[in-house]
Amino acid sequence: MFLDKLANIEKRYLELETAVSSPEVINNREKYTASTKELNELLPIVEKFRAYRQIAKEIEDADAMMEEEGMKELAEVEKDELEQKQKTLLSELEILLLPKDPNDDKNIIIEIRAGTGGEEAALFAGDLLRMYLRYAERQGWKTEIMEANDTGLGGYKEAVFNIIGKGAYSKLKYEGGTHRVQRVPKTESSGRIHTSAVTVAVLPEVEEVDIQIDENDLKFEAFRAGGAGGQNVNKVSSAVRITHLPTGTVVECREERSQLQNRAKAMKLLRARLYEVQAEKQRLERETTRKIMVGSGDRSEKIRTYNFPQSRITDHRIGFTVHQLEQVLDGKLDELIEALAIADRTAKLAKAQ
Repeated sequence: MFLDKLANIEKRYLELETAVSSPEVINNREKYTASTKELNELLPIVEKFRAYRQIAKEIEDADAMMEEEGMKELAEVEKDELEQKQKTLLSELEILLLPKDPNDDKNIIIEIRAGTGGEEAALFAGDLLRMYLRYAERQGWKTEIMEANDTGLGGYKEAVFNIIGKGAYSKLKYEGGTHRVQRVPKTESSGRIHTSAVTVAVLPEVEEVDIQIDENDLKFEAFRAGGAGGQNVNKVSSAVRITHLPTGTVVECREERSQLQNRAKAMKLLRARLYEVQAEKQRLERETTRKIMVGSGDRSEKIRTYNFPQSRITDHRIGFTVHQLEQVLDGKLDELIEALAIADRTAKLAKAQ
């Protein structure tokens, strides 16, 4: 059954390969774009399936070698190695055939908000903001600050920013939840460790076609943007606040000098939030009978603890710990992200079997 499915995928790949060379498809931009996209999505599966078949043939050759005089021991060693490779390829093919998250290739909007812990929580919110911005920089992605409410002391009550880059959601979708920090604040003279919390939400950026918004359901307000402590107050009302009346969802954007630019960014944020509400409702309907292991995006869920005295980060969803706190806060998130992705794939494979 599994190999039949792979054979059908290869057949479809060959059909598409022929189609994209035909004048009918080449001259139809929409068809050509859709066909090449599907072709690229199927290519990794087809390549691994062909490698799997090649190894199966080599195993047959090794079996034949065992019948030859003086070749049995050598053939057995070769067969063992080939069977191990075949097993690895089979596991990789199973992962490639898992249903893909439709949001994986999308850009994202990340919202960071200081929770319990006062100024210490705000400072840690600033640490997380820098961590994600550094990670995005390492990936070669573009970032745009959409909203930032700083405390004037290096911390942030909240920060909302856009990450633009292929696969951004697939990498950072596991970051949603409550991030807890344990450290001695600079203002703490007795050396007592404080625990603070910051919430993170990761929203896929959505296009207008993904979610329809009736203009009649929106209330637009313009106001003057000001910096911390009343500094740098604009003389014109360039900041924008949009309220979605049916849901009561409110978004603001004041980072740009132009009201038009702020309005465009605010609409982008509103679409993402409304899409997330809709997706969360569907997710809850699907998951009422079981707990989501990773990637739930539940903002109330404590997902990770950053322990500064021990330079330790623990992800509670998968029981994974690393002792490289400074490196992680400098944007080196690959080890954590890979561990979460593997756990997610493992859970999905177990469910599919």
